[in-house]
Order: sequence, then C-alpha cells, then structure tokens
Amino acid sequence: MFLKFLNVCRNCRQSAADAAKLNRKESYKAQRKNYRREKKRVASELMNSLQDPAVIVLADWLKVRGTLKSWTKLWCVLKPGLLLIYKSQKTKSSHWVGTVMLTSCQVIERPSKKDGFCFKLFHPLDQPIWAPRGPDKETIGAVVQPLPTAYLIFRAPSQAAGKCWMDALELSLRCSALLLRSNSTNTPSSNYAEEPLPVSDETQWSEADYEKHFNDHDLDADSQNEAPNAAMSGLESDSESEPAHEDDVAEQIPCEETTYVPFQEEEFGEQGEQVEELAEENKSLIWCIVKQVRPGMDLSKVVLPTFILEPRSFLDKLSDSYYHADLLSRAVHEDDAYTRMKFIVQWYLSGFYKKPKGLKKPYNPILGETFRCYWQHPNGSRTFYIAEQVSHHPPVSAFYVTNREDGFSISCSILAKSKFYGNSTSAVLEGMATMTLLPRGEIYTATTPYAHCKGILMGTLSMELGGKINIECENTGYKTELEFKLKPFLGGSDTINVVVGKIKLGKETLATINGHWDKELRLKDLKTGEESVLLKVDAEMRSKRLIRHVVPLEKQLPTESQRLWSLVSDAIAREDQVAATEQKTVLEENQRAAAKSRLQNDQPHVPALFELNAYGEWIYKYADLRPWDVRNDVRQYECDYKVLTETRNKTVPIVLSTELMRSNIDPGAHSTRRLPSDTTNVSKTKNKPVDSDSSPSPQGAVKRGSNTSAIRQLALAIDQMNATLANHSKQLNDITNRLERIQFAPNLRNGSINSNDLIGGGVSISTVVKSIFYALIGLTFSVILRWFFK
Repeated sequence: MFLKFLNVCRNCRQSAADAAKLNRKESYKAQRKNYRREKKRVASELMNSLQDPAVIVLADWLKVRGTLKSWTKLWCVLKPGLLLIYKSQKTKSSHWVGTVMLTSCQVIERPSKKDGFCFKLFHPLDQPIWAPRGPDKETIGAVVQPLPTAYLIFRAPSQAAGKCWMDALELSLRCSALLLRSNSTNTPSSNYAEEPLPVSDETQWSEADYEKHFNDHDLDADSQNEAPNAAMSGLESDSESEPAHEDDVAEQIPCEETTYVPFQEEEFGEQGEQVEELAEENKSLIWCIVKQVRPGMDLSKVVLPTFILEPRSFLDKLSDSYYHADLLSRAVHEDDAYTRMKFIVQWYLSGFYKKPKGLKKPYNPILGETFRCYWQHPNGSRTFYIAEQVSHHPPVSAFYVTNREDGFSISCSILAKSKFYGNSTSAVLEGMATMTLLPRGEIYTATTPYAHCKGILMGTLSMELGGKINIECENTGYKTELEFKLKPFLGGSDTINVVVGKIKLGKETLATINGHWDKELRLKDLKTGEESVLLKVDAEMRSKRLIRHVVPLEKQLPTESQRLWSLVSDAIAREDQVAATEQKTVLEENQRAAAKSRLQNDQPHVPALFELNAYGEWIYKYADLRPWDVRNDVRQYECDYKVLTETRNKTVPIVLSTELMRSNIDPGAHSTRRLPSDTTNVSKTKNKPVDSDSSPSPQGAVKRGSNTSAIRQLALAIDQMNATLANHSKQLNDITNRLERIQFAPNLRNGSINSNDLIGGGVSISTVVKSIFYALIGLTFSVILRWFFK
C-alpha cells in the first residue's frame, strides 16, 4: 500500500511539473509576442511624431554658431526627442539642414557679451549628436555654413525666448518617451511653449506600466540566454509569431560578389616626347575645330573628332596611377616617416609613364557613368577603384580607392578644365587627392600637373606635362615639391619630360629629385650626399605592374564605361571614323535629351555612389576608414559598387558618413575651419572609435586630433623663434652700422655735453654696451634653440 501511495504521489508531481512547463512555454510565447508588438508600436509612434506637423513642442528662429565662429539664422523645430533644423519656415526636404537626437544630449546656459540669450546643446561624452537621415529619409542637408559635430550653440533674440527654449529642451530631453505617447491621442498640440501641450491619461504611466516596460527589455536579454536551453529541451519555435518586415528580409539577403576577370591588354607609347602625325584629311577637321574656338575659351563644350580619341573613358584613364599600388603598401609598413614619404613620391611618379601611342585623348564621361576595377597584390590583398561622373557642366569626376588590408585609402574629385591659346591648349585637372594611411592615421594630400598640347596650327602636334605640385603630410611635417618642366624653345631631347623637386621637413630641404618622369629619376640625400635611383622605367619595372581585374563586358551595367562606349571603341579599333562619330553622337544626344528632361521636371541629377559634403567635395558613400582587424577581418570584396569586408564574426558594418570622412581625409586643406577654442568638446585622440549607432553632423566638421594640434603648436613656436632671430639680426646690423660711424666720426667740440659720455654720432657709451650685451644674449639663445630643434 505504501509503495502504491508513493507511485501516485510521484505521478501527481510529474503531471504538475508538465503543466507548469506548458504554462511557462505559453507565457513565454505571449511575452515575446507582446514585446514585438510594443517595439513596432514605439517605432510607429516615432515615425508619426516625425512626420506629423501637429506634434511640435516649439518652433522659432534661432541663430546657430558654425565652426567658423559665424552665426547663421535657422528655423528650429523641437519635437519629442528630436530637434529639426531648416533653412526656412518651409519645412521641405530641400530646406532640411539636419536632425539632432536629443536622447543623449544635455543643455546648459552659455554666457555671452552680446544681446540675447545663449545656450549650448552638447553630448557629454563628445559623441556625434546628429541623426544619419532626415524626416523624409534625406541624406544630404541643405548647404549652410559648417556646423559642429558634438554640440550646437544657439542664440535666442531675448532672455524670455531663451528661457522658453531651455525649458522646452529640458522637457524634450527628460520626457521624450512620455511625449511620444501623446501622439496616439487626438488632442491638438501647440506650436509654441507659451501654450503648453495638453496631457492626456495615456501620457501618465503607472507603476505597472513602468514595470511592464522594464520586464519587456529584460525579456529580450533573457530570451537570448534561454534559446540554447530551449533548443535542448525540445521546445519548438513560436508558430504564432508575426512575419518579419519586408525591409528586414531584404537586409538579410546576402550581397552577391561581383565577378572580375584579368585585363592585361596594355598599350605603352615610346619614351620621350609624345607626338602625333596627322593625316591630310584629319588636318582639315582640325581647322574646322579651330574656327569654332578663340584664345582663352574653355574647350569642355567643344566636340572633338574621333581620330584623336583614346578608346577608353577618362574614368578608366584615372586608374593608371594604381598599377604600382604595392608601393603604398610598403609605405604603410615603414616606420620611418622620411622613408614613407619617399615611397609615396615613388608611387606618385609611377603613374605617368604609361601613355598611348601618339597623341590621344580619352572620352569625356557621360553624366552618371561609372567604372570599377581592382588590382591583385602579391600578398593576396586587393586595391579597389570606384569612379563616377558626378557632374557634366562643369565636368567633375570622383573616385575612391581602398585597400584596408594593406592599410591605405584615397579619395578625390577632379574638375577638368581646358583652355585654348591659339597654337596650344592646356588641360588642367583641379582637385586634391587625399590619401589616408589607416593604421597610422596620417593624411597625405597631392595635386596633379596639367597637360600641355602644342603644335595645333603649326609645327608637330605634341603633348607634355607641366606645373608645380605638392605632396604634403600635416601629421609628420614632411612635404615634397615637384615641378614638371615644359620643353624650352631651344631645348634638346634631354629637356623633355623633366622633373625636379625636393623633399622638405618644415623649411629644411632633406633631399633633391631630378630626372625624367618617363625614364629615370634620381634622389640625392643632402645630409649624406648619397644619390640613389628613385624611379627607373624599364622592362623590369613594367613586369612588376599589378594585374588589373575588370568586370566582364556582358555583366557590366549599361552605365559602366566599357559597355557604354563599346560601340565607339569597336569602330575606332576598326579605324572606321564615320561609325565612331555616329555612335559618339548618339551618346551625346541621349545625354542632352536626359538633361532637358530633368530640367523640365525640375529633377536634378543625384549621383549613385558619391555625395557632396559641406566643403563642396564629393565623398564615397560607403567609405570605410577603419584599420584592418587581423582577428576579425578576412578579405575585402565588391558588390553593387559597395566595397565590403568579409568578417569571421558577425559585426555591425561601420560606414563613415560624409563629414566623418571629411575629418579623416582632410585635416590640412581647410586649416582655418576649426572648432571654437572655448568648447568643452575637445577630441582626445586622432583615430577616435566610431559609434555605429550615431552619425556625425551632415554639415559639421570633425575636430582634429591631439597629434595634429601638437605639430601645429610646434610649427608656431618655430616660426616665433625665427621671427625673434630675424629681429636679433636686424639689431646686430644696426649695431654694426653704429660702430662704423663711431670709428670714422670726428671728435666732438667742447659744449654742454661731456665728450667722455658720448661717442661718434652722439650715441651714449652705455647704450652701445647694453646693445652689444643684449645681442650676445640673443645670439646665444638662438644657437641653443637651433641645436635643440635640429
């Protein structure tokens, strides 16, 4: 009997445990379902509060101080948790400047000497306060003066208005979650703080509401921990769960890597002067072009005949500089800054020796035309090149080069201009290429020489490079000055394609460069007197060119360069100038028709891969300037013109926005555009980690690092010392002149002044002694300083 009783009790306990387990499973399902519903409701309310014009806490004109310490009057709209900034009261997409996320901001009053009321909105941890997109998913804000990234300084017209804004911001900062719930009611809201928002019953949470809110958040973390246990215990997935959102499904679809094939059909012209012998029938066409132009005219709108065209696009032509990109890889791994500069100069000059046979000009890219390729390095890494024609009038080409594995990235936008001077013409490429050595945080900037063509009317038609260019690194202080010299009127063959230059550290010249950019360049170290070969164009160097890979023609998009110009290139290859001209005319007419259609519909062209930042520069939308992580990153690949990184662990992709990229790639081009010195948001490091959930200002500029600031202070101190030395030298010259006058001056006559106290010229002996004493002290101090900074 006793054993039977024990068995009955055991069965009862087991049935009770099974029932509790079933109830716990059903309760878990219900909690997950409620949690997902609550998340969707909050997201929906947030979007409604953004788009609903009735949900406004305060809206008025405020003056906002930019990074240039000048004030701009902007229309500010305060919403629950958000501050929208517009250029005017017309809250349209074209007038949107930026959106400030108030959830992590603080506001304080700021003293000011001027009239009105000043207050500051800032992030306490010096993080970006701007949202990545606008209320209508805008990505590029209206053009105003650059605004800071981690703070904003406002000025209200009066004390009362400023206090009103302070109270409204405090309300939005502290109660943004409560204000969001007011969106579900139909009570009208006011546009001004003088008429407070009505508080409905739904805006007042009870303790049960708060308890439920935190339980929902804890449930998310617990569900992750319990998932393995649930799988082990045989629990099935929630069959009643709601289907995923379409956008979420789209994000889960992996991007298919683009297929590339090697491309080795390269054409090299002869060394020396680049000339073209025109046939008789082509000379008449040249004269027809000459009749259409006048000296000083821009040739960008002149249609050129096809016999002088190189069968490839200008976007393709710009990629010639990266066949020796492995030199940049060596520069990244070099510890000495001077040697890094030499490698970068060597790479820069290696991009010029490839030239077509004869005098040829590449195609002018069509608006929206794109080009992509990559070079395979011996170590297995890849250097990707992405280019797009972002503007047609004026013609602007933008490109982006990246190799995160080897540690460098290059960004550039080029404005092509050409001028006609009668018997000659010049093609000027305005723009500055900015290269970043990612592991070191160093920024190098470089300009481009111009191409000069002469002999259009008389003489031999020839082309050469000319002009002065600079390669500069503000982080290290090294600078290279190169001059491409044109052939003089009475010069021989040795004066063709000559390059001279020097490598400097500050004002000191360390080495000189001399030679021919298509033959051999030598570098002489001025300290040691040693001379070495910097660049030698021979068969061995050509054999070291990296192999370029391009997308097969049948898999290219209609806007890609090779496919777009394929019919023109095929006709040129067959030497059928008539067919080439016809196909070229078709492309040009299509471009004119598309431009006319956009003008009639008031729809400006929007580039697909690049966006314009506040400094007027085109920046690649998907740029990634993170240093390579050997533990997590596997390789780089390209998909739909997006250069992505394959990782071992699933991570949130960090895509640098326009202004953050601007901060990483251009610390020197706008040295005057600094943040106000009185701000408390000072950057502590050069390469500050980026929060993947926050984005910088769409108009602001990011602060410089402490390394750049220290170098700038050191340069300023050196300039001050040089000025002091110049002053001392001036004083010494004055003393020398006085001493000479003392030596040859006649004796003073007896008078009221004692001749023992004065010497020639009426100068007191004590004055001369003091001057000599101070001069000796100054000379000693200057010698010590020169030795110290040597």
